[in-house]
Amino acid sequence: MERQREAGNAGIGGNMRAAVEIANRCRDVCLGTAVNYCMREGGEHAEQAHLRLMLDCAEICRTAGTFMLVDSPYHQDVCAVCAEICDDCARECEDMEGMEACAQACRDCAESCRQMAGAEPHLQTAGAVGRARRRGSEAHDA
Repeated sequence: MERQREAGNAGIGGNMRAAVEIANRCRDVCLGTAVNYCMREGGEHAEQAHLRLMLDCAEICRTAGTFMLVDSPYHQDVCAVCAEICDDCARECEDMEGMEACAQACRDCAESCRQMAGAEPHLQTAGAVGRARRRGSEAHDA
């Protein structure tokens, strides 16, 4: 299993590999906490806006992890959004009893995603995508 995981991450660098793991951990913590703690706790923990934010956070973390894993030319944009949502989720969770682990996972992911949002794409695909877009618009204009 570990060998298969390593083979799947072979094309990305160590910093990005670590960021994928941090995003996946945040996803797991947010989703698990929302379902297994907040819904059982009730009250402010189970309010729709709070649960929606936690589920949004889990989903964007999953998406950011996937975009980084496949070294998508869009991973920087997705990571920037992920950092923003994780910051919001961390702030909200900090103010609620029993949510320390979720708040910390969100803070860790926000910081990691901010770093990845500023990172240069690892493959030449970003340039290829831009060139393809320009060619498409030039053909459309002609």
